[in-house]
Order: sequence, then C-alpha cells, then structure tokens
Amino acid sequence: MTDVDHRPGAPPANGPGTTNLADILERVLDKGIVIAGDIKIDLLDIELLTIRLRLFVSSVETARKAGIDWWETDPALSSRAADSELRAENRELRERVQALESADGNGSAHSARTRDTAGT
Repeated sequence: MTDVDHRPGAPPANGPGTTNLADILERVLDKGIVIAGDIKIDLLDIELLTIRLRLFVSSVETARKAGIDWWETDPALSSRAADSELRAENRELRERVQALESADGNGSAHSARTRDTAGT
C-alpha cells in the first residue's frame, strides 16, 4: 500500500509516473490512433445527411505497417506516382501496338513503320 503525503504545502501526488505532451504524441505516432464517428441528420424519419468520419493518426512508418500508403500512389501527392503512371501507360500502348502488328500477320505494319523511319 502506498502512503500519500497529506500535509499542507506538500507537492501533489501524481501517481506512478508523469506523462507530458511529447510522450503522448510519441506514443500516438508510434502506435497510431483511430477516431471514428458518424453524423446523421434526419427530419421526420427522412435521412437528410450522413457523414461518416474515419481518422487514422500515426507516423508514416506505422501507417505503412498497417498497409496504408495511398500518398505514394496518388499522382497529385507523389512525383514518383506520376512517373509510374506514365510508365504503365507507355507499357500498355507498346503492348497494343505489338498486338496490332502481330494481328496483321505478314508484317506489313512493321514494313510500313520501317519505311516511315527510313524517310521513304
């Protein structure tokens, strides 16, 4: 059993340990925190508005561990995502051109392209 000092002027007892804001922030960023809530407005049993809120606060590393990495694939937020999107589009166009050339069968498309690049 813990004895508590009840003398006037004695410093207040804070429990087993003190926690400051930096410790709390570090813990939240390390472990992550989820805040969820719904706001629903009805008028005479008619649903007028429903807002669903989901907020996940964490560090980038913790979010990646949780499988959240949308900022890496959003072209508006990442220049690498835009490059990746352009590469995927180029790959798709090359595959379509190759499919069209192979569908021609006798290689006339390839011959025409060769003539175009040769300037004839």
